[in-house]
Amino acid sequence: MATPKDEGFYMPAEWHPHTATWMAWASLQETYEEAPQGPETAFGMAKEAYGAVAKAIARFEPVNMIVNKADVEEAKQFCGPAVNVIEAEIDDGWFRDSGPSFLIDRKGGMAGVNWVFNGWGNKHPHAKDAKIARTILNREGIKCFDCPLVTEGGALHVDGEGTLLASENSIINQNRNPGLTRAEIEQYLIDYLNLKKIIWLNGDIPGDETDGHIDGLACFIRPGTVMASVTPNKNHPDYDVLQENLEILKSSSDAKGRPLKVVEVHNPAQFTEDGMTFTGIYLNHYIVNGAVILPLSGFSEDDQKALSLFKREFPRHEVVPVPSTVVWFGGGNVHCITQQQPAVDVTDCREAKIK
Repeated sequence: MATPKDEGFYMPAEWHPHTATWMAWASLQETYEEAPQGPETAFGMAKEAYGAVAKAIARFEPVNMIVNKADVEEAKQFCGPAVNVIEAEIDDGWFRDSGPSFLIDRKGGMAGVNWVFNGWGNKHPHAKDAKIARTILNREGIKCFDCPLVTEGGALHVDGEGTLLASENSIINQNRNPGLTRAEIEQYLIDYLNLKKIIWLNGDIPGDETDGHIDGLACFIRPGTVMASVTPNKNHPDYDVLQENLEILKSSSDAKGRPLKVVEVHNPAQFTEDGMTFTGIYLNHYIVNGAVILPLSGFSEDDQKALSLFKREFPRHEVVPVPSTVVWFGGGNVHCITQQQPAVDVTDCREAKIK
């Protein structure tokens, strides 16, 4: 069976122009059982945050929000008229993980990878979410490549030029892919994302239900440049892991042979009252057409430093801060609840016309 690589498809970088952003409505109260506000209050706050994120993105590009039938009116109320609400069955709102990874070729084609989704190692209900990627691709008339690899979109970050960042813990894991070797897993990733190089990081983050998704650890922000999550607090439980990853990145090069430039992003130094710590909250931003949607921690000094850093690193983008700490208590943030649909690339068509 032909793979995306065989047919010339690849996953572009997040900063490639988008035709739309896809999201799924927060739908499972138990996700917020550990939130300090209590699950019922936090669940309501999460819906407000989802609506705020959708509205922020809709200023710059179309937003498609997938919603269970019972929640359609609620979602419309929170999201407003600029967001396109689409009825379909879902378990919860982490569409980065359950949705397709969109691909393009250089001839104006589009496709999507339907990974096997098992609820982050069978930790949460996922029967509906396991079907949503194919449902959306079929609805949009987009070619679907079914990949037998168990993984999630939040475990993958590409530069669009053949390089993938990923954490070992979230893919090379017995709760996802028992029996597969590292080499076999790498081959699936190479074939379905059209890669030339994979940079593996350590995702051993205590208490992280995703088993250390890459979008809380490191990400490309432009060719040859990576943001890395770090903490200045040596008492932070993730300090050693983040330092290890920082050294890996500083000694790595991308698929084109360029040594990586590493921009350090400090996690909030403060701990929450109940002892929970922040890892990768600012890393979990989302690049849209002309803007960066930046989650805030609620700690004003740390947030201001992050805002300054992002304005420096994205001088041509508007940096849009969104208070979304409650989503973090549910297990993710802005990047985890969004998925970009890239604009098609017609490079070959243009070159043919020029010739």
